[in-house]
Order: sequence, then C-alpha cells, then structure tokens
Amino acid sequence: MAALIEALQQSYFQRALIAGLLVGVICPAIGVYLVLRRLSLIGDGLGHVSLAGVTAGWLAGLPPLGGAAIFATAGAIAIERLRAARREHGDMALAVVFYGGIALGVVLAGLGRRMNASFFAYLFGSILTVTESDLVIIGASGFVVVAALALFSKELLAVTFDEELARVSGLPVQALNYLVVFLAAITVVAALPVVGTLLVAGLLVIPVAASLQIARSFHTTLLAAMAFGAVSALLGLVISYTLDLAPGGAIVLTAIGLFLLASLAGRVHVGGGRDN
Repeated sequence: MAALIEALQQSYFQRALIAGLLVGVICPAIGVYLVLRRLSLIGDGLGHVSLAGVTAGWLAGLPPLGGAAIFATAGAIAIERLRAARREHGDMALAVVFYGGIALGVVLAGLGRRMNASFFAYLFGSILTVTESDLVIIGASGFVVVAALALFSKELLAVTFDEELARVSGLPVQALNYLVVFLAAITVVAALPVVGTLLVAGLLVIPVAASLQIARSFHTTLLAAMAFGAVSALLGLVISYTLDLAPGGAIVLTAIGLFLLASLAGRVHVGGGRDN
C-alpha cells in the first residue's frame, strides 16, 4: 500500500491513471453502438490494422500513432464498404480486414526489423510509459468521439436499432455508418498505448456486455458501460501495479470480473422479480 501511495505521487503514474480513465470511458461509449450492431469484433480488426500502421509509420519516419490512425481509418472505411456491398456477409468483411491487418503488420515489422520492446508495447499496451503527447492525443480523440456521439445521438440510435426504418425516414444511413466505424478507428488508436492491439477489443466490448446484464434502456446501458470501463481501467491499473502484472491484461481481466459480477446481479434481480 505504501508503494502504491508513493506511485500516486509520481507524474508517470498520474498520466497512466488519466489515460486509463479516458480510454475506459470512450471505448465503451462507441462500443455500445458496435455491440448492438453486431460488430463486436471490429476492435480486433482495426487493432491489427493499426499495428500495421504503427510499423509503417516507423518505416516512413512518422509518429507510430499517426501511422496507426491512417491505417485504422482506411481499415474502417474498407469494413463498411464491404459490409454495405454484402450486408449478409458483415463477418466476412471483418475477417478480411482482421487477417489482412495481421499479415501486413508482420510483413512490415519483418522488413523494418522492428520486433523490439516498442513493437511489443503496441501489441500489449504500455500504460505506465504514456507521455504527455500521448495524453493530448487520447484526450483529443475522446473529445471528438464523445462530441460526435452527443451531436448525432438520435440519428445513431435510429440507425442502430432499425437501419431500414431510418433509411425510409430520410436519414443519411450510409454516412452515419461511416461515422460509427470512423469513431471506432479513432478510439482504437487512442487505446493502443493503454491496452495494445491485442486487447483493445476487450475494452470496447466487455464493459458493454456487463452493462447489458443490469441496464434496461439504451441510455442507462451507455452510462453503465462507461462506468464499467472507467472502473476497469483504474482498478486494473492499481491491481497491476500492486501485484506487478501486465497493465493491459490486468485491465481487461478486471473488466471480465465486473462482467461476471454484473451477470450475477442481473440474475439475482430477475429471480427476485419472479418471486414477487
């Protein structure tokens, strides 16, 4: 406990807490729309495409997150174009981007001989080494995501629950679909320093799954998911530091623990309602 109190006074740990809190909030915020649209695995696909962008950025002499942003955006557009062209094969579109991203990332990493500590930091996250510039990127990304979701909340909600009805109502469905995947791409890139490409989908999906166990409306699901994400990030970081565990893995495992607790609470609530 004394070591944790001492760490809380260190700037690197304070930056890690802020980064974890921001990512823990924005990942479930966009994750709600992905889960309800049955695009839960999009985080994996964009994460692996982002890894290719990281290595491409290194090779081109660009900031790694800049390369990740370019590739993730391109991957998001590709996913939506493939999904729109063959709506019944949305999972196929994800698989194409998923495996294409992995293959391209490995090839580029091999060409650049980048299988070093920095490369693995983007694979699994390295929240304790988050810099002030990383915080600026995460904060700006979070602002864009939250602002867009707030500005187009009614339209996105309509498209999420009934795309055909939204189209008949005159909403720009295709543009809104592109907006969702674009915001997902921004969120994935922002989360890379915290949980890495291999675990980013966990923060997009698991807090949402937890909130669905106890929430009874869309807005309470959204708020509960963001709360679960924030608690997962902060508690996971504290646990990882206390027990000397990998932070990214500890954060996602904490989210899974909260999901199990929420599932139990949901069952107890339903059982109590039946008894009454």
